[in-house]
Amino acid sequence: MIELNRALEIIAENRRDHIVVSTMSAAGLWPSISNTPLDFVYLPSTMGQGPSFGLGLALSHSQKGVVVINGDGCMLMNLGSLVTVAAHQANLYLIVPDNGVYGLTGGQKTAGSGDIDYSGIARAAGIKRTYAFDTEDRWAAGAAESLSGSGPVFVHLLINPHQTEGSQSPPRPMSEQIAQLRLALSSS
Repeated sequence: MIELNRALEIIAENRRDHIVVSTMSAAGLWPSISNTPLDFVYLPSTMGQGPSFGLGLALSHSQKGVVVINGDGCMLMNLGSLVTVAAHQANLYLIVPDNGVYGLTGGQKTAGSGDIDYSGIARAAGIKRTYAFDTEDRWAAGAAESLSGSGPVFVHLLINPHQTEGSQSPPRPMSEQIAQLRLALSSS
């Protein structure tokens, strides 16, 4: 299993010039790992809506890739978004860190915890490029390929549910994030 903070560091190391949208547990850690104008910490996020938000960005800024870090609990809330993502063939890289629990609400197990083949569901929804990684070494070796080329791409990461969360930084205020992202996208 992969530690969440290390999984996020590997994303940051391989993101290129992609926009990164982090949600839920990842959103608490992302600002301490990366804090550029192309980072959008989606808080308060509506659980399950990260893929739709990222798809909108990817469609409106097709020259940029958009990485959405969306937990397994969030993915369960909106599995139908995978069909929409596949239908639009946008440069969206959907990364699902799967710790098998609803981390922000007390650690209750997610439905089907440990038994769900998220990459298989994404493939069945029409996303042709899917990946699954269960160790840090495998994720580190496969991240560059996963986050390159055209999307959509789906990445399933098996995350340690017992991780002690890394250092957390509060995200920039939402209005500041929006203004900086808008400026960064208008100048590229």
